[in-house]
Amino acid sequence: MLPFWLGFLALVFGMLALDLGVFNKKDHEIGVKEALRWTVLWVAASLLFDLFIYFAYNNHWLGIGLHEGAASVSGLEAATQYLTGYIIEKSLSLDNIFVMAAIFGYFRIPRIYQHRVLFWGILGALVLRGLFIFGGTALLGKFEWLMYVFGVFLIFTAIKMQMSKEEENLDPSKNMLLRFAKKLFPVTHDFYGHHFFTKIDSKRVATPLLLCLIVIESSDLLFAVDSIPAIFAVTLDPFLVFTSNIMAILGLRSLYFALAAMLGKFRFLKNALVVVLAFVGIKMLIVKFYEIPSLLSLGIILVSLTIGILASTFYPEKKGV
Repeated sequence: MLPFWLGFLALVFGMLALDLGVFNKKDHEIGVKEALRWTVLWVAASLLFDLFIYFAYNNHWLGIGLHEGAASVSGLEAATQYLTGYIIEKSLSLDNIFVMAAIFGYFRIPRIYQHRVLFWGILGALVLRGLFIFGGTALLGKFEWLMYVFGVFLIFTAIKMQMSKEEENLDPSKNMLLRFAKKLFPVTHDFYGHHFFTKIDSKRVATPLLLCLIVIESSDLLFAVDSIPAIFAVTLDPFLVFTSNIMAILGLRSLYFALAAMLGKFRFLKNALVVVLAFVGIKMLIVKFYEIPSLLSLGIILVSLTIGILASTFYPEKKGV
């Protein structure tokens, strides 16, 4: 079991090292075409890993020690659970892109430096989400009633998302971590390349890139509170929860550059996400009475997202209305 965990982490950090150390060693503005190529690459890597999941669970490569009942999970079931978790995380991360765009706009971060900020932001998210996932798995293993708490929370989140107004503006100045950082470090409003710190008059000073990174990390924590419980409704297998979550957010940077300017056109996407969250919440609440099959769950989520995208395409918002 341990070699597969170490192998996955090595794969992730190896891909990130290639990303920043080779392909994006020099700062440059990432265009839509380049972003789309990277997005396709990350999605392809995620699907290939799903194929590995299929064979690994079919042949019991991961062993019984991975989680209770691992040996009884078929390759198809495990692959479906991974893919469902991946799609849930990927779809919910679309809402995160709006927040990223607002944060970059607030701090006026030049596009040439946005990739580096997102790189370190996602690296931090890998660690934080890993802690969330293993903590949540341990708690659910001891307190099964928490599944109902998560279910109610997700339904509440869905209702809150549906009732929220698009014109509500993000105000990073109210962020508690940002206020703490400003008290901890002197801050300059100028940019010094892609550096998060610089020295002015022999003093270590934080640049706007660091402040932006802090707000992005804290916003990801809030999104993790929604998305991670949603994946627990699909599977309690820590390996599937962790890998599907991590593979989904690895491609978030390229997805941001590919879709940031286009997401506003998908007016019904939020409604589709509301349906997904509500469905997952209900799935958690009825799990003791009826366990919705993984393939059916995957189908409902895909249909919801597809309807949201198609409705936005055929019924775009009229300008000036």
